[in-house]
Amino acid sequence: MKRVIVGISGASGAGLGLKFLESLPKEIEKYCVISEGAKRVLSSEENIQEIQKFVQIKSRVSKIFLFGDDELGACIASGSFVCEAMVVIPCSQNTLAKIACGMSDTLITRCASVMIKEQRKLLLATREIPFSQIALENMLKLSQIGVTIAPPVFGYYAGKSLDEIENMLIGKWCDNLGIPFEYGRWQGCN
Repeated sequence: MKRVIVGISGASGAGLGLKFLESLPKEIEKYCVISEGAKRVLSSEENIQEIQKFVQIKSRVSKIFLFGDDELGACIASGSFVCEAMVVIPCSQNTLAKIACGMSDTLITRCASVMIKEQRKLLLATREIPFSQIALENMLKLSQIGVTIAPPVFGYYAGKSLDEIENMLIGKWCDNLGIPFEYGRWQGCN
C-alpha cells in the first residue's frame, strides 16, 4: 500500500483518528482531512488547540499531507489521484448520511464518493450508541456496495488499558486494509 487518506470527522473519539494516522507505517503516504467538528472535539477531548502545529510535528517523523475539509479542489478529491484506501475515523452520523446519499459538499465526503465510484477500499468507523434505524439503513446501504463498516467496538481480550484497547481497534482496521500492525490478538486457539 502506497497511499491512504485519513478523514477525521466531528464525533467523539477524534483522537483515535490521529492515533491511527500516527500508527501507519512510515513508507505509506498519508493524506489527512480534519473537519471543523473534529477540531472542536480534539480541542475538547485531547486538549489539542493547534491541529496544524500538531500535524507538522508528526510530519517530521512520517510524511503527512494535511487538508482542510473545505478544500474541495485538493488533489485527493479527484479520481485520477490513485489512492489504495481511505478511512474515516471516527465517522460521525452526519458524515455517514452524506456518504450514503452521495453528497460531496466537504473534502471528506468528496473523497469517500471518489473511493466508491473508483471501487477502492473505504472503511468507516461509525460512532454512535445506540444506532438509529436511519444510521443502520445507511450502513447497510454502504456495506452492500463494498464499503467496510467498522465501528470502534473493542474486544475484552485486548487488554485493560485504554492504549491496549485502542491498539486492538487500530490493528483490526489495519488488518482489514492489509496494513501490517502488531497488537494483542485473540489467543483462544493456542
